[in-house]
Amino acid sequence: MSPPLKTSLHHLLLPLCLVFSVATAGPNPNLGPRKSGKGGKGKGGGKGRGPAIPVGPVPPIPAAGNDFQTNFKGSWAIDNPNAGVAAMQFQLMSNNKAVWFDTTSLGPSARELGPPGNCPKSPEMNFKPDCYAHAIAYDVETGQSRTIYMDGEPWCSSGNLWPNGDLVATGGTKGGSRSVRSLSLKDPKANFVEKKNILADKRWYSSNQILEDGSAVVVGGRNSFSYELVPPHLLEFAPKKFNLKFLQETTVPRKPGPGMYIENNLYPFLFLLPDGNVWLFANDRAITFQPRTGNIVRQFPKLEGGARNYPPSGMSALFPLIVGPGEIHAEVVVCGGNAQEAYASVDSKHTNNKNRVFMPALRDCHRLKVMNPTSTWEKEQDMPSGRCMGDLLHLPTGDLLMINGATKGVAGWENAIDPNFTPVLYTPNKPMGQRFKEMAPTNIARMYHSVAALVPDGKVLVAGSNPHAKYLYKVPYPTELRVEKFSPHYLDPALAIHRPVVSPEASDKVLKYGKEFKISVKFNGGKANPQDVKVTMLYPPFTTHGFSMNQRLLVLPLKTVANNLIMAVAPPSGKIAPPGYYVLFVNFRGIPAKGIWVHID
Repeated sequence: MSPPLKTSLHHLLLPLCLVFSVATAGPNPNLGPRKSGKGGKGKGGGKGRGPAIPVGPVPPIPAAGNDFQTNFKGSWAIDNPNAGVAAMQFQLMSNNKAVWFDTTSLGPSARELGPPGNCPKSPEMNFKPDCYAHAIAYDVETGQSRTIYMDGEPWCSSGNLWPNGDLVATGGTKGGSRSVRSLSLKDPKANFVEKKNILADKRWYSSNQILEDGSAVVVGGRNSFSYELVPPHLLEFAPKKFNLKFLQETTVPRKPGPGMYIENNLYPFLFLLPDGNVWLFANDRAITFQPRTGNIVRQFPKLEGGARNYPPSGMSALFPLIVGPGEIHAEVVVCGGNAQEAYASVDSKHTNNKNRVFMPALRDCHRLKVMNPTSTWEKEQDMPSGRCMGDLLHLPTGDLLMINGATKGVAGWENAIDPNFTPVLYTPNKPMGQRFKEMAPTNIARMYHSVAALVPDGKVLVAGSNPHAKYLYKVPYPTELRVEKFSPHYLDPALAIHRPVVSPEASDKVLKYGKEFKISVKFNGGKANPQDVKVTMLYPPFTTHGFSMNQRLLVLPLKTVANNLIMAVAPPSGKIAPPGYYVLFVNFRGIPAKGIWVHID
């Protein structure tokens, strides 16, 4: 064990090392899991008891000087050599099933729809029998999966979870552009149930954000310059649409001719703010608006340098919300993307193969304190490499991870080259110049239509990549059916002995806003100081096309830290933590325990 580093930084994340393993995949699915490497696992120990240590009214932020040092850069392992369905849209559910789906109208997948001989007639394929699966439920603990039947066309849709944990997918294309689909949490054999033509507008390439009452605001889409509210737990409701001129103003006009879209503002970035308003970023500009009225609260200065939404496809995240007395601050970051003209320079509809130019993806990042009335964009440190179509994920510690994507081109069929194989650890509170750290690379390209998500064991599940309209394998960037897990730096095997262990059975898993709750946890040696402990809650996002919708990480205030018991305080309202299921993590000196599912309302 290395001694702790003495510094006053907020979260110190340190240099890392490589363990790497891969497997091959082909068009015939091998549906069982194969584990070819493991990150560190550990058990806390000690049975000593002592008096509770009061923390006080202000939530403690563990000093980085208390975090363990490591030179571990993470490790990769194949979790399943062939899941059979490419991951285009992704949602982790509280039963530890990751549900992903792609498209129903572009031909067969690499996996038959179970049981054998199940070939329902597909309305998206002229009612011809379709014997192939387009959605699966993947167990993130075992790597096993089952097929799910899905009606309609969810291609490039959006989604969220209802407060009861059911998955909801909104929009898509063709017959599914105004559909709402739900998948039950409680039924282990559930298929999607779809209500067609219920949305007020077509929602192809739209984004969702859960609001304080569990309803969702669904924003934008191709030729849809509006947003609407979708209530929870209902597939029958009266549509409520608000026109939003901002979406038209941020759209790059299409060129003459069929299918000649450019846009640059699809899959807009959305975040619910602590005051209940919604922050919206499209193309190169942002606003804050009141979702119930459509009123624009504030317009922000233009972000220079390029386009950040689909198809240039940059990344964005809301920084962790520190919950405590007084005002809760909100800050966002926007990274990467490409030039405004990058899509037109490479897409086959706009240029011929001889003149295609794969423009380098942007390396810049910018931060914005969105609730400060005088704030402007602040230039962040540049990323180590350019990245488009990447995923920007919260880690349990409060740091972020950049993963997946390409270094040249944009989203769309065959519109990018040069995959970005190297994840980057992003620590926003380090000094400028020290905020990015490159991790161990993979050797599997994760390009257009790939996903990544943090799972409760602290690893990052990575799946998908299909830059083609069909499932293709003998091409430079084939349809990718392998599923990987990336073990971040905090899963260094040398630190496994220090990993705390949370007991779900002895912890409160049903939380009420503003109320205290207990977490039963064992620390190595049976003792932990308050400054060494941080409790965080992650809302599991719906991820597609490089944007993790609804993703938010909360740092909770602690009342007491005893040898085997933490008393924490739940977030105060749905504006801070929309109702539903979260993964709760206990971090000890920068090492998170395996997360447990909790529900808040």
